[in-house]
Amino acid sequence: MKTIAVIDGGTRPNGNTATLTNQITEGISVELIQLRDYTIYPIIDMRHTLEGFQNRTDDYHAITDKILAHDILIFSTPIYWYSMSGLMKNFVDRWSHSLRDANSPDFKEKMAAKKAYVIAVGGDTPNVKGLPMIQQFQYIFDFMGIEFGGYILGVGNKPGDIMQDQKALFTAAQIKKELI
Repeated sequence: MKTIAVIDGGTRPNGNTATLTNQITEGISVELIQLRDYTIYPIIDMRHTLEGFQNRTDDYHAITDKILAHDILIFSTPIYWYSMSGLMKNFVDRWSHSLRDANSPDFKEKMAAKKAYVIAVGGDTPNVKGLPMIQQFQYIFDFMGIEFGGYILGVGNKPGDIMQDQKALFTAAQIKKELI
């Protein structure tokens, strides 16, 4: 059986995005990685310096070690300003470090063996305003060689709103069937 990691980029415990993600993962064994519980420093781009990327004293490598152990990744993020949360973006930006890190020379190869899904919830018309983010994830996954399994853009502003979005709940049930 394939193993699953949920990378939760939400800042609000039990928010709409987490609630929708739970609709997919309930009853399935997953490793939940809540980025808000970790310290991930922003990337300092040193690709073109003699020293290269310098190790940052944070939790980034502990998180990548966790996700590399799984076959399926679920990126769960609220939609903020037409994109993923800052926590999620900061984490993904740091992949540049791993792509050039001598300590993890096979990062891209290991990531290319994975399948990924994106679960996102936003208020005002997320099915339109969330599309740039989905395209961004598509480009990220294409670059890394990750299979893009699908996505959900759910409607929710106030806590609990997502449970009224029947289309998102239906799509969540379909993704869950793929994962079981």
